[in-house]
This record gives sequence, C-alpha cells and structure tokens, in this order.
Amino acid sequence: MDAAQFLPTEPSSEVTQIHEGDYKDADGLWHCGVCGKARQKKINSPYFHKTVWCICDCRARELEERRRKEEYEEEMHRVQRLKDASMMASKFRDAEFSVYQKRKENQRAYDVSRKYVAQFRQMITEGNPKTGERNIGLVFYGPCGTGKSFTAACIANELIEQNISVVMTSFVKILQDIQGQDEAAYIGMLNACSLLIIDDLGAERNTDYALEKVYNVIDSRVRADKPMILTTNLTFDEMMRNPDIRYRRIYDRIFEHCFPVEIPGKSFRIIKAAQRQKELADYF
Repeated sequence: MDAAQFLPTEPSSEVTQIHEGDYKDADGLWHCGVCGKARQKKINSPYFHKTVWCICDCRARELEERRRKEEYEEEMHRVQRLKDASMMASKFRDAEFSVYQKRKENQRAYDVSRKYVAQFRQMITEGNPKTGERNIGLVFYGPCGTGKSFTAACIANELIEQNISVVMTSFVKILQDIQGQDEAAYIGMLNACSLLIIDDLGAERNTDYALEKVYNVIDSRVRADKPMILTTNLTFDEMMRNPDIRYRRIYDRIFEHCFPVEIPGKSFRIIKAAQRQKELADYF
C-alpha cells in the first residue's frame, strides 16, 4: 500500500498546519522552515506503512509558551476571584510589601508580617515548632494612621497570591451585613476562609447587641481553630485592663490565640499633611 495516501491533502490542525517557509525533503516529508527539523516521519512495520505528523523544536517551544501564558492568565483570574471574594476595600487591593514604607517604628511589624506569611501554611497545618500551637493570629495595635491596616492588607494580598483564601473586613461592616441575615450562616461564611482579617477593632458601637455580635464572631473563629488578624487604635492596656466585662471577655478571647504587635509612631497622614502644608507655604 502506498504510504503517500496517508498524507492529509488539507492540513487543518495546529500540528498539521503548513507555515510559510516549510519545505519538503527528497522523501516528500515536510520540514520546518524555521528550525529545519522534520514535521513528518514515516512509520514502517510488517503490517502497515504510514506517514505521520510530529512537532518540531520551535513549534514545541511555541506551544509551551502558549501553555505558560494561558496558565499565567488563569492564575491572574484566580487571584482576582480570590480578591473579589476577600471583601477587601478597594484602597487595599494593591497593598504589598514591595512598597511598604519602613521606618524605625514599624520595622518589627514588617519583620513579623513577612515571617507570618512565610510560615503561614506550615503553621496552620503543623503548628508552631516552639509552642506546638496552631493557627496563631496577630493583633496590630497603635495610634491612628501608623499603617496597621496597610500592614494587614499586605499579608492578605501576599497570601492570596499563594492561593490562600483571605477575608478582610471590619466589625462595623460585619454589624451592617449581619442584620437581616442568618447569623450562623454569615459567621460560617467568614470562617470558611483560611485567614480572617478584621480591621479597626473598637470602632464598633458599644451597645450590648453590637458587642455580643463581636464576641460571637471572634469566639466562633477560635472554635473553628482558624487564625485571625485584627487591627485596633486601642492601646494594649486599654484592651487588657478594660473594666467593662463585655470588652474583657472579647479581648481575653482574642489574646488566647493572637500575638500582639505594636505599630507606634506618628500618623503617616499627619506627616504627609505637614509636608504638603510646607510645600504650599514655600509656593506662596
């Protein structure tokens, strides 16, 4: 049987498509016009003779590059989906350690945060090698405007890039969202993520209703054995020595599983405002 009859007369697929510059050798087999490698080969056996298509080196590199590009695009879509699900405010979507404004006051918070991210997967699965405890969280505390929320957002975005689910919200937002919903289902949704970040602890209303909801969220997270990060403008003494039993039980529950990290110093916003005022004064 003539092997030529097995040759496709109208190459249609990516593998069999003829490109400009491709040529046939003396045996009638196609070769790549770029790398010169064969795009066809003959298979001879006692039972049949057939000419089949194969992939040349440059075409293999092209297909591999396309595969990597598609994987990268899918990765970017996945990251975007995780960010959309994170409930994170838009102003924190681009927070990352590469643009972190380090200074003496926040150096420790920066170091702790980077180490927390680096050890996160191991910590939640195997536990802290020194204490044996798992799912340890953080509490960033200090004056307003020192970068506590930005620091927490850097952690969130870094973990999201590692395909780890993170929800970043605030108790003010939680109290708004939880009204009119099934509380257990809503808290269950918060606990479904690997890391829960709650911004601005202490800014919520001090009603019995609000504080009860705050406690329920924190307590359920602890019971779920999952880590959380909180930020607050409160001082450590204000949290640990609060005479109000409603607050005391909240803070006691938090510090059972969260490590306190102070971010002291002047407000970045005040510093920038002062710089701006000086620039304007010099201008006028």
